[in-house]
Amino acid sequence: MKFFYTFCLSIIIVTTSMASYILIPMDDSNQKDHLKAYGIAYWILENDDEAYWLLNYEGGAFAFSHNTIYEKECKTRGVSYRVISNAEFAAIRQDIADPEKNQEVIKLETAPKIAVYSPDFNARGERIQPWDDAVTLVLAYAEIPYDQIYDREVMEDKLAEYDWLHLHHEDFSGQYGKFYGGYHNQPWYKLNVKKMEQLSKSLGFSKVSQMKLAVVKKFKEYVGAGGFMFAMCSATDTYDLALAAEGTDICHQVFDGDPMSPSAQSKLDFSKTFAFQDFQIIKNHLEYETSSIDHRKRKINPKADYFTLFEFSAKWDPIPTMLTQNHTTTVKGFMGQTTAFDKTYIKPDVLIMGENKSIGEARYIHGTYGQGTWSFYGGHDPEDYKHYVNDPETDLSLHPKSPGYRLILNNVLFPAAKKKKRKT
Repeated sequence: MKFFYTFCLSIIIVTTSMASYILIPMDDSNQKDHLKAYGIAYWILENDDEAYWLLNYEGGAFAFSHNTIYEKECKTRGVSYRVISNAEFAAIRQDIADPEKNQEVIKLETAPKIAVYSPDFNARGERIQPWDDAVTLVLAYAEIPYDQIYDREVMEDKLAEYDWLHLHHEDFSGQYGKFYGGYHNQPWYKLNVKKMEQLSKSLGFSKVSQMKLAVVKKFKEYVGAGGFMFAMCSATDTYDLALAAEGTDICHQVFDGDPMSPSAQSKLDFSKTFAFQDFQIIKNHLEYETSSIDHRKRKINPKADYFTLFEFSAKWDPIPTMLTQNHTTTVKGFMGQTTAFDKTYIKPDVLIMGENKSIGEARYIHGTYGQGTWSFYGGHDPEDYKHYVNDPETDLSLHPKSPGYRLILNNVLFPAAKKKKRKT
């Protein structure tokens, strides 16, 4: 009997010391595919299991309960990992809890349901706008599912079905990206105008700009009720431009058939915007710019174009810490319709998370509205410095460790850490 109890005790000791967690390192030297690692974390949540985000530990590592199925999935997707014991994981958590260390453990509980606001396709299956979208590219690469929605779904109040919303590179001012000067004779431009005018009329609007304003106000309601919104490129500054210009015509007649209001600038209401204030409308319809928010008059050598991520307190400021998790604090710059934000026009309560201080521009900003949050990220594609119309999409298998794309995926995963019901 004594031998039996000793045997049982030894089994218990061996079992508790056996490997029982998978840890996915996210530092530069130990992870070979940072982007797919986010997909693994999301997949764990989809399987109704919990995961942990170890902020500032090994580049923002992930950890979750070990089983052979999860381990096989890491191998299948090419994600670096290691198996650790309960005791090892407990020791890591204890070490992170040290108040002297700028680290924190965040539990991820539920896979957020994702919506991408993006144009529909024409009858031939071709995208109306001839450029890709960094968010949809990285979601597909990381194998994170999403639904595509557009103006009709937004106006039908479908946003309430989603936890996280991404705004494709849209021009919410109703000026079609100010592409008129260079592309108004191109078939894709004409098709886009035709489709947008048809859509706006079908939804009861006389102008595209009026439809886009209504859509932007729906986004604002969504965030206010607890939603998480992320935007890149022109969807950032034109979002605020549309809100500020409510009630006044800021479009040249080539866009909507009648002249811009002569007093449009003085009628802007900056109290309605999320991020920007005191900016100027660019009235020239031939100029590839909508407002002075975009820091386009930047003089910098592309080889020296980098921005720096801020370091936040993981224990006291977990939200910006999650949004800036990376294996480097220096990220390559990249251009777009809206490349960066002139800091002159950023509201004082907006949190700047990434900037090029030497030339006075912010690249990555964040804020709250009501019960929700928003993040704006300047530029078009983190791994394509100058992405032109009709350029091929980026092959992310060539950039699996991209720090610029990691910032996008931080935003995708962030809602999983803040479980609460949104108002409907």
